[in-house]
Amino acid sequence: MPENRTEVTAAGIARFAGVGRAAVSNWRRRHSDFPKPVGGTDTSPVFDLAEVEQWLRDQGKVDQVPLRELVWQQVEQDPGGAAAALRLVGAVLLLHARPAEWRRLLAADDARLGRELPDALAEALRARLGEDHPVPVPEGPALTGRLPLVRGGAQLADELGAGPTYEFLMGRHLEAGPRQYTLTPAPLSELMAELAGPADPVLDPACGYGGLLLAAGTATTVAGQEADPDLAALTALRLALHTDAPVRIRVGDSLRADEHTGLRADAVLCHPPFNERAWGHEELAYDPRWEYGLPPRTESELAWVQHALARVRDNGAAVLLMPPAAASRRSGRRIRADLLRRGALRAVVALPAGAAPPFGIPLHLWVLRRPAADTPAPQQLLVVDVADRSDGQDKVPWQELRSTVLDAWHAFDRDGSAPDRPGVTRTVPLVDLLDDDVDVTPARHLPTRAADTGEGVDEVRDRLTAALRHALDLAPAAGTPGPPAHWAMTSIGELARTGALSVLTGGPGAGPGGGPPVLTEHDIVTGGAPSGALPDGTPEEPVLVRAGDVVIPVLGRGATARVIDGPTAGAALGRNVYLLRTDPAVLDPWFLAGFLRSTANSRQASSFTSSATRLDVRRLQVPRLPPADQRRYGERFRAVAAFEEASRSAARLGELLVQGLYDGLTDGSVGPS
Repeated sequence: MPENRTEVTAAGIARFAGVGRAAVSNWRRRHSDFPKPVGGTDTSPVFDLAEVEQWLRDQGKVDQVPLRELVWQQVEQDPGGAAAALRLVGAVLLLHARPAEWRRLLAADDARLGRELPDALAEALRARLGEDHPVPVPEGPALTGRLPLVRGGAQLADELGAGPTYEFLMGRHLEAGPRQYTLTPAPLSELMAELAGPADPVLDPACGYGGLLLAAGTATTVAGQEADPDLAALTALRLALHTDAPVRIRVGDSLRADEHTGLRADAVLCHPPFNERAWGHEELAYDPRWEYGLPPRTESELAWVQHALARVRDNGAAVLLMPPAAASRRSGRRIRADLLRRGALRAVVALPAGAAPPFGIPLHLWVLRRPAADTPAPQQLLVVDVADRSDGQDKVPWQELRSTVLDAWHAFDRDGSAPDRPGVTRTVPLVDLLDDDVDVTPARHLPTRAADTGEGVDEVRDRLTAALRHALDLAPAAGTPGPPAHWAMTSIGELARTGALSVLTGGPGAGPGGGPPVLTEHDIVTGGAPSGALPDGTPEEPVLVRAGDVVIPVLGRGATARVIDGPTAGAALGRNVYLLRTDPAVLDPWFLAGFLRSTANSRQASSFTSSATRLDVRRLQVPRLPPADQRRYGERFRAVAAFEEASRSAARLGELLVQGLYDGLTDGSVGPS
């Protein structure tokens, strides 16, 4: 490869031009002058970025490739790997807080910059991260060849700010290798920080990418440890660019080689690795941290619990994310019993599946306090069960969940007890827990409830009766049967080329953060309200849906098309979702959405893999009909959609009534007659 050539994938070209990958494939087929691949494979080619940029400009498809995309391509193709490039860019961005030095260095020629930059970076890293920081400083040829990346990152920081620049690049890095990383979602990180309360300093002994430490925003010192050296360096830089507090991140396994032995934090927040067998059981058998008993080989999570308690001050808080089995495995019952007797374990919260990875498991939060010698041990444990507050990863109602958990915890922490809510919260006397099993699973100790809404079965039945009547009123007539029509058809791709509609794709995927809610694939399929959120720190503008837009999920079984109504308008479009924005003078959106949902349409436009069905939206077809006929069909499809929503509502109430009757009959609140 020529020394100065930057390569780009088809996905990168799509990001430059603000189109989907299908559009890039179409350009390659239709335009003989489209740049030829310079590497990669037949299924995943790469192109020369300069040639692609010139072609896009000549075709009028883009005025200028966004700077952030150019910088990301340099990061992605760094000879030392993306992690090495991000370490360098992050260190350079620390200089952004020193404007005079920043301007002086970047105004220098390459030779002078290459000589002076290492010393400047070393000083900035020591000042922000301490003497034992984990970020190596490149020198010599390793730095000289990366000066274009240094200048590009600096220019992007002048445009976006140092913190947002690094978050954007880190976000792209995580997207490129999602299976390599276990990330704690921001809403859960914030909940854990709030359960711990105001604290300084805060420690995370398995800090990963630093999400829990970022959530502890009021701390004036944050400390962490990470076994992966690359990850430790990136996390240290990320934290340093987001807070003015001293950042102390160290490299190593906290259980085997603790680098914070002298620290007594106000709070420890931790999402430890689960189900480890080689955590150091033999060599750590006589470690003084095991105040509550030597953790069995199969109970690595209980080793992390005791490590956390050993690193907090008296009455300091520790909040850990735990697998549900840790609450009930017989091998850990003696340690759980001692944690309860001595007042260390204060609360266990059962979370919904999808709250954190692994997403298929309903994880627990353990809230602990290090017992002080002069403080009486509490005689009760708070259990909270919000595990059924979700339909999957995209449907965790974080605001409701957070309110339920924090209200119960604050009352318990203040008064020693919290109001019982059937099926949700209970203050359990220790005498009920200290049996042969010492099972602290919340569901085992909660009273049953008749219905999630708090209504009795009679009220739910009345609502169901009304919903069924409403659905029956909306049930469309079948109409007069006749032979199948033979319309002239056109494809979505052709309609897009003629300007009858535009095809947009979702931006960042659902995740934590601020901004508008995100309309996810799951929301479209279930007819629910937007349930996702934008990632923090992304500088990319999301695609916002408007009333009358048609949205289609890419993955799934069959085509599902939904017309955006008033309440959903303004939400951001999620990942793996297409948006069709019609010219209403030419194409009726309800007519379009209705025909896109036909079984035959879905079959001819879908491709199949071993794990999913993927829809090529541009191959979907609709009849060529005049606007008046489109509107007639559109009104009919709108009526069918209204009946579908009424049927869904009745089905939900039916499930609620059924469960309420089972609960009522089994707890005696409903008689058999």
